Amino acid sequence: MEQAVADAQGAGQAVGDLRIERMPQTLREMVLARLRAAIIAGRFPSGARLVERTLCDQLGVSRSVVREVIRILEAEGLVESLPNRGPVVARLDWAQARQIYDIRLLLEGAAAADCAVRADAGVKADLAAAFAALEAAGGEDALFEATTRFYEVIFRAAGHDIAWEIVQRLNGRISRLRALTLAASDRAVPGRVRMARIAAAIAANDATAARQAVEDHLREAAALAQRKLEGV
Repeated sequence: MEQAVADAQGAGQAVGDLRIERMPQTLREMVLARLRAAIIAGRFPSGARLVERTLCDQLGVSRSVVREVIRILEAEGLVESLPNRGPVVARLDWAQARQIYDIRLLLEGAAAADCAVRADAGVKADLAAAFAALEAAGGEDALFEATTRFYEVIFRAAGHDIAWEIVQRLNGRISRLRALTLAASDRAVPGRVRMARIAAAIAANDATAARQAVEDHLREAAALAQRKLEGV
């Protein structure tokens, strides 16, 4: 009897070891990630037409996949459909960018302050790991993913789940602005240094400093975006 129980437990452990922790990406997800990254990185400039036949040839997929991906990107605000032109990369101008930065100031500042109040050892460890991944990120895709994860830790720990849903809906456009400003050579303080200050304030449980660090980061980024988008 004991041997049977042991065998059953061993079999259970073996089956458990077979669990797939992360499902492989579907073809649609792969194409979506590839095209989204290309738009965010500026490989397709604002106003560029997204011709289905050309994209099918470039990506090696069917028109149905391309159409579905374009619909998703349109919902994310990265693509817009124009009369007589079809889908094009959505314009990115200062009027829109200013609104996005205003929203981020409100949501990220509040999340950072509340995260600092609530942060325990586990949250601080998660945030430190997220920032380490950000610093180690090589390439644009990895950098954007790590940056998103950094802010997700802050919003989740703060208990601002609805606010994070709003930020996620804007994430495509936020990422385009990050690509424009994060590595800009004319920043007074590098973007990663600004984010390090946010993390340090949260680790110190200093809500006022955390909110201020977010505001300093976003106000500088907004000024850079305005200069680049308006050519001033």
